[in-house]
Order: sequence, then structure tokens, then C-alpha cells
Amino acid sequence: QLQLVESGGGLVQPGGSLRLSCVVSGFSLDSYPIGWFRQAPGKEREAVSCIGRSGDRTDYTDSVKGRFTISRDNAKNTVYLQMNSLKPEDTAVYYCAAGYLRACTVVVRHYNKWGQGTQVTVSS
Repeated sequence: QLQLVESGGGLVQPGGSLRLSCVVSGFSLDSYPIGWFRQAPGKEREAVSCIGRSGDRTDYTDSVKGRFTISRDNAKNTVYLQMNSLKPEDTAVYYCAAGYLRACTVVVRHYNKWGQGTQVTVSS
């Protein structure tokens, strides 16, 4: 059965860094594009980043460009989100998900297999 499990969230001060991990099971990473998403209290879920099935294409929402980096380790069946220069507005529950299109997109509705999420809090 398909499963995605996020980890690595926590409390960090503004300007700090965190690395989130998404371990997938039940399928190989080259089967689906994988995306990272976040949802803050009272707000809609938004796409943050994605990586294509072959790992050669990535995309980011404008607010995280230059600060976040998505990567993958096929041997570990894991996708990472390195988050640097974190801001209080990055506070949210972060989710990873597998998409059903061939391409990597930062569009929430293009993903239909979700993990349970990990909390990221950026605060002094």
C-alpha cells in the first residue's frame, strides 16, 4: 500500500534551518512526482515545491525560491526539503504528497496521495 511519512519538523528561530524528510513506501520514487505542501491555521493548503519522477525537474512557489531546496535519494526512497532563512510566515504543517500527473507541478489538486504532516514553527 502506498504510504508517505514526513519527519523533521520542529521549533526554530527566524533565520534558522530545518530539513524535512518524506519517506515513501509501496511505490518507487520514479513512479510519481513528489510535492511538498503546507497549511497554516485558518489558511488553505498551498504548494511549496515539487520534484519530478526522474528528479531532473524541480519547481518552487515564489515565496520560498532561493531559501528552500527539494532533493531526493532514490536508494532511501526519500525526498527532502531543506529550508533555510526561515521566517515566521513559514510556520505551518508541512505535507508531502505523490502526484498523478507525469509532470512536477506546484498545484495542490494534482496530488492525491498524502502523508500525515509535520509541524514547523518559526518563532523567537
